[in-house]
Amino acid sequence: MSTINGLPAHILLNHFVIVLGPLAAILAMLCALWPAARQRLIWPVLFLSVVALILTPLTTNAGTWLAGQIGTTPAIETHIELGETLVYMMAALVATVALLVALHIQQSRGRTVKLAVHALIVGLVITAAAATLVQTYRVGESGARAAWGGITASAM
Repeated sequence: MSTINGLPAHILLNHFVIVLGPLAAILAMLCALWPAARQRLIWPVLFLSVVALILTPLTTNAGTWLAGQIGTTPAIETHIELGETLVYMMAALVATVALLVALHIQQSRGRTVKLAVHALIVGLVITAAAATLVQTYRVGESGARAAWGGITASAM
């Protein structure tokens, strides 16, 4: 997929990734730390994180196509390198949210979960969510610099 309705697909898809990824990450942290939130939000969080994971490589591939059309600069190369790593953070988020879902299912069935296992899952979710937030910011910021870095405030 290279264009959507005549516009570069990367420009449109990246908006979904920069909204859904961080939203899923923040909600995952909330679910990990607050059992009442987990009761209500764990399934939507899993869904959001899976959708963000699916859209991330689509966005990356569309970005690679776009870079081939416009040429690369050092700023675009940096953005590409950072963008290619985001899928790993998203995959870690999905995997840890899946562990949190398993924990939720066990607890909702009245089964006890060892405190160490519970703490490990919470720690993994928070780590994956934080990594997703940080890397999404880094990718987005580098993309903004690649697209708009040469424009000064006086030129606007």
